[in-house]
Amino acid sequence: MINKKRLVKLTQKLIQINSENPGGDEFEIAKFVKKYLEDLGLRPKIYTFAKKRSNVVCTLAESNRKQSLLITPHLDTVPAGKSWNIDPFQGIIRKNKIFGLGATDCKSNLAVSMEVIRSLIEDKIKLGYNLIFAATADEESGSQLGLELLLNRKILQPDVALVLDADDYSIVVAQKGLLHLKIKINGKKAHGAYPWLGINAIDIAMKIIQEIKAYKFSHLKNKYLKGPTVNIGTIKGGDKVNVVADWSEFELDLRFLPGESSKKLIWNIKNIVKANARQFKIELSGVQEPFLIAEKHPLVVHLQKAMQQESVRPRLEGSEGATTISFFQEKNIPSIATGFGKEGVAHMANEYAEISTLYKGAKILERFLKSYRFNVKDQNSNVKNKSKI
Repeated sequence: MINKKRLVKLTQKLIQINSENPGGDEFEIAKFVKKYLEDLGLRPKIYTFAKKRSNVVCTLAESNRKQSLLITPHLDTVPAGKSWNIDPFQGIIRKNKIFGLGATDCKSNLAVSMEVIRSLIEDKIKLGYNLIFAATADEESGSQLGLELLLNRKILQPDVALVLDADDYSIVVAQKGLLHLKIKINGKKAHGAYPWLGINAIDIAMKIIQEIKAYKFSHLKNKYLKGPTVNIGTIKGGDKVNVVADWSEFELDLRFLPGESSKKLIWNIKNIVKANARQFKIELSGVQEPFLIAEKHPLVVHLQKAMQQESVRPRLEGSEGATTISFFQEKNIPSIATGFGKEGVAHMANEYAEISTLYKGAKILERFLKSYRFNVKDQNSNVKNKSKI
């Protein structure tokens, strides 16, 4: 049975362990999580891909079971900054709120998952599948030292996954794709009084930007997501006001919907640049494909039912930003995201989570895990996948 007081105390303890990123140190919180799981009789393992960048993986194994479900919160937080008017590392309680860095993103979800695992073990619940738990590093900086490597190295090979990194019981079933590009333009230097003798790279960059902003995305409308977007994040160029700029560079952030591929976008952008610039270079710094899962998938259906049984109205939503869901899609692993933090306070000073939401969230997660059943499609999609733990 979920213990509310125990859950609150655990959330406070997790907040009190500094795991800021950048800062780059999840080792202490990983040790705490590992010890917690060992005290429950489990055999967790820490995977460290760089100094002190630690991940914790553990499995509640059912004998003779091939199917596996992964639940995964993350260990790191953003830096606290200097705007707090209370100590961000104390887990102060005021009325129904726990205040602290990571209270919503994502130590509340970490605490919920740990309390649920404890409750399942104490009540001797048999799930009918293998439950994998992975508390990961480096989520706030791209997950290259966390979930991405755990999947790429096949340390994690679940059949389905539930990402615990959302707010107020939302269920994320769609996500925009992401494309980050740096475009470098070469021109020809000349005196600023005689611009016709040179080739102004800034002028070329401006024209390319206008054409990219006017680009017509080919996509299907999605009721969970707003339309595609183009953002010019940085722009530089030239050496001096009275010199024709012989160089310019700018960075693009493109967000695109399910139904459109990154390869097509890159090809079309290259053609736009090529039509305007004689000399150029395009550098790709980030790409994630868009994500969409069927509303009737068992992950969605069982989580909705668990919420309804706890008198919570499920909210299916889309994510405009990139999350770790895309890493599962690359491996053809069905996944969704949910969570129990407070919407609108993540990455902000005086971040908090609501105790009542965490308590109800823990009961929802436990109901979901108890009730989840794999359908035939799930069983056939990844039957070779097994956890290495």
